Amino acid sequence: MAQHIVSSFDEELRQLDQLLREMDELSGSMIRRATQALLEADVELAQKVVTDDREVDAKQRDLDDRAVTLIARRQPMAQDLRLVVGTIRMAADIERIGDLAKNIAKRVGAVGQTPISPELSASIQSMSDLVLKQVDAVIEHYVARRPEDLVELRDNDEKIDIFYTSIFRELLTYMMEDPRKITACTHLLFCAKNLERVGDHVTNIAENAYYILTGQQLPVGRPKQDELSRMESTKGS
Repeated sequence: MAQHIVSSFDEELRQLDQLLREMDELSGSMIRRATQALLEADVELAQKVVTDDREVDAKQRDLDDRAVTLIARRQPMAQDLRLVVGTIRMAADIERIGDLAKNIAKRVGAVGQTPISPELSASIQSMSDLVLKQVDAVIEHYVARRPEDLVELRDNDEKIDIFYTSIFRELLTYMMEDPRKITACTHLLFCAKNLERVGDHVTNIAENAYYILTGQQLPVGRPKQDELSRMESTKGS
């Protein structure tokens, strides 16, 4: 980004970047610990994740206040206005990532002590690791002003969808084989869906970041179609 004549303006923009980084790091940490709590049935750790969501919300409010004040005082135009408005949008997606982590944590108690098979546990952990890689990278690419990396990151969302489909099928098999597992498996399915939704929010962030940096919209991606929507379309045919 170009330097401005008024150095305090650049400092205010840097503060927005810093808040985005802090929100991103905290939401990523929440996803990591929520997954750990889920797989280890750690209710205490899950409660800490729920509590951390308040900090993400507070940081978003701080960022929104700073952005609105900046617009009122500086009256930015063109690229600068695009940056400030886009930052508000990205912060909203990061806040939703925190909400999804909180939702996973809230289901830890419902899953309870029901044993999770090693294969399923490994699948959920692998999906979470991939999601975290996306979360950690998206703001890093934006702050480093690397739009080409944002394109690659957005395209990688398909890998997360593949993980979700695999876990969905595995959970469905468990429920059919043993009806006593239906409740726990249903909660696990919602947790996997929350991870998949995190990937969608990362995609939104990548698209907004790319627009901020280049002034161009990325081409419309492939239609989202997970396992549930495929089943519904099959029923209707």
